[in-house]
Amino acid sequence: MRTMTIAALGAMLAGAPALGQSANPAASGMVPTPAKPAAAVPAKPASAANPAHVAAPKAVPASTPESRSAAALALSHEPTFDEGTAERIKQAALSYSDLAVRGGWPTIPTEAKFAIGVQGPNDDLLRQRLIISGDLAADKTAGPFDDSVAEAVKRFQIRHGLASTGTVTPRTLAALNVSVQKRVKQLEASLQRLENINFSFGQRYVVVNLPATFAEAVENDVVVRRYRVIVGKTEKPSPTLTAEITGVVLNPTWTVPSSIAKTEISAHMRKDPTYLSRMHMDVLDGHDNPIDPRSVDWSGTRTPNFTVRQQDGAWNALGAVKIDMPNPYSVYMHDTNQRNLFSDDYRFDSHGCSRVDNVRDLAAWLLSEEMAKWNRAAIDAAIATGKHQEIALPNKVPVAWIYLTAWMTSDETIQFRNDIYDQDEQLLEATAEEAAFFNQAANHPLTAHLAQ
Repeated sequence: MRTMTIAALGAMLAGAPALGQSANPAASGMVPTPAKPAAAVPAKPASAANPAHVAAPKAVPASTPESRSAAALALSHEPTFDEGTAERIKQAALSYSDLAVRGGWPTIPTEAKFAIGVQGPNDDLLRQRLIISGDLAADKTAGPFDDSVAEAVKRFQIRHGLASTGTVTPRTLAALNVSVQKRVKQLEASLQRLENINFSFGQRYVVVNLPATFAEAVENDVVVRRYRVIVGKTEKPSPTLTAEITGVVLNPTWTVPSSIAKTEISAHMRKDPTYLSRMHMDVLDGHDNPIDPRSVDWSGTRTPNFTVRQQDGAWNALGAVKIDMPNPYSVYMHDTNQRNLFSDDYRFDSHGCSRVDNVRDLAAWLLSEEMAKWNRAAIDAAIATGKHQEIALPNKVPVAWIYLTAWMTSDETIQFRNDIYDQDEQLLEATAEEAAFFNQAANHPLTAHLAQ
């Protein structure tokens, strides 16, 4: 039996009353509220009655890995991915489908300008937009751009992975003007991806959501660590996968993937024969014996029959920590010697692996069962020696790299991110083609059995 898509469920809502409808003006104003049986909805304070009504966190200095991690964790302790995520996304999709049927939200002119205390022609339109998505209280329908609207903009920005400035920046305006129909498609695509993931959560696990460029360490269903990450470039996207973290490597060496050796390393060597020595890299044969770089064909026309390995040290591309997680894609999580990149909002700059901000803290959490020997101070001290050291975890930790551009956490906050790898549309197109095939098969006597 084939499952009904969210789009089909949304179409069924055309004649139905609004989900979560009540006498509250917010309900008649089409505020998206997740569909739940009335008896199953726990009592909540007014501030938490709407999925977008989360308090905007106070600004936290983001000048160090520790402060950046603290600021990220302050946003929420709710996991992006847990055993209830799929069901919550389904509820959010139903709610947004209902909103789409009822007209969605207004578009704000691209030339619109907003400033605190200054009356503008689009102020009420912005208020309407924020009320409909639940970021602004339903009684704040009119008036100039003020502190309450600025706080609502911050809530919106947090839910969309934008810097929470409270000002309507060009990126914020673009996100405000994304149609509700596209948001439904994001929720539908995210739901379909989760249906194809077989993941053993366990008491402790790690999740990297690629579009959000964040990693979460989850323990007992609560996020206890959250870190900024740098993932694959758009032309070299990081894969989605499930695996197990098996160990932590301090002061790792870096074995350069053959694809990078063939293209980037070879190009550098053609321009500068001293490149390898300057980068502390060795050329090795199939038995790990050194090869003279001058004897190597650096034309880049053939697959390398050699290995390039970078020595451990401050210059190493993996930084001071590597997290082993065997998988078919040969990717992993690691430190970097370019830590300034973590300060950027746009963090799609790797060849597929995931660089982790404050990765030493993650290593300490992974090794917490060995705290008597491997606490954070011990890790820092071991790195300071410069000695290469491999530490096996006493118990493997499940890890999932997922691609969710839309999800809802258990506190009913609905989150959206840009489809940076353009995978949502590809998935939905493939699903539509599959559905068309089965519809045709159902009407043909020779292939009707395929649609069963």
